[in-house]
Amino acid sequence: MNAEKIIIGADHAGYPLKEALKPFLAEMGLAVADAGTDSERAVDYPDFAVKVAEAVSVGVFPRGILICGTGLGMSMVANRFPGVRAALCRDEEEARISRMHNDANILVLAGR
Repeated sequence: MNAEKIIIGADHAGYPLKEALKPFLAEMGLAVADAGTDSERAVDYPDFAVKVAEAVSVGVFPRGILICGTGLGMSMVANRFPGVRAALCRDEEEARISRMHNDANILVLAGR
């Protein structure tokens, strides 16, 4: 049986959380694709939001996760792509509701 795929991306502020989430997602049986960044060196968050949102928009991945300092910038960029419903969630309940009621396909998190 093939594992469900998910793509994850972050800027420098979200890098530590991204790295912490990858093994957790793999333990859940997900095939995790990392869209970057690869360090805490300063980068431009839109570069990574575009990679993840485009991959979800065209159907390469059914779901994604984005992480930046506040989550606001990533969610604004991602929601510009057709078919993307990126939800900035601060807790488990918001994530659950955004998935169940709004069919969110990208979870956006704050890294700070």
